[in-house]
Amino acid sequence: MTAKQGQYLAFIHYYTKIHRVSPSEADLRRYFGVTAPVVHQMIVTLHERGFVDREPGRPRSIRLRLTRAQLPDLE
Repeated sequence: MTAKQGQYLAFIHYYTKIHRVSPSEADLRRYFGVTAPVVHQMIVTLHERGFVDREPGRPRSIRLRLTRAQLPDLE
């Protein structure tokens, strides 16, 4: 995984832990300060690489396939 992918995965982990629901793409967009297409493409890439599961068209459906020990620290 790239450093940026690791940061997205770490954010998803902590957001889900705190809020008990996975982040929306809007939450990711606000945190990382990027556009909606950038966030969407990152989620697609993370899914294609097997780091997350998701249900297209269903909000807040991102689920990590990695353990906390496999994730970098959130910067």
